[in-house]
Amino acid sequence: MIERIESGARSSKIVKHNGVAYITGQVAEGDTIQEQVQTCLDKIDALLIKAGSSRENMLRVTIWLADMSDFAGLNEVWNAWVPEGHAPARACGEAKLARTELKVEFIVDAAYD
Repeated sequence: MIERIESGARSSKIVKHNGVAYITGQVAEGDTIQEQVQTCLDKIDALLIKAGSSRENMLRVTIWLADMSDFAGLNEVWNAWVPEGHAPARACGEAKLARTELKVEFIVDAAYD
C-alpha cells in the first residue's frame, strides 16, 4: 500500500511505501549556506516525525548545491546534525535550483516502523 501525506497537485510532502518514507525536496530561505542548511534540516526533522521516522532511520540523502564552493559550509551544519553512527548514504552535487536565492536542496529517504 502507498500512503501519501500532504499531497498537492504537483507532489506530496511524504510518500510511504514498503517501509520507506520518501521526503520531497526541501529548500529554505536565508542569507548564508549555514542558515539555509539548518532551516532545511529543521524541516526534515519535522517531516521525519510526521512519517513515523527519525534521523537515525535515514537511508539515503541527496543534496544539491547551487555552488560547490558552499560544500564546507554545508558540512559544518550537516556534521553536527547527523547522529553519530547513523550517517545515511549520501550524494552531493551541483545543480541549478528552482530560484536564484536558493543555495541548497535536500531529498531524503528513510525507513519507518
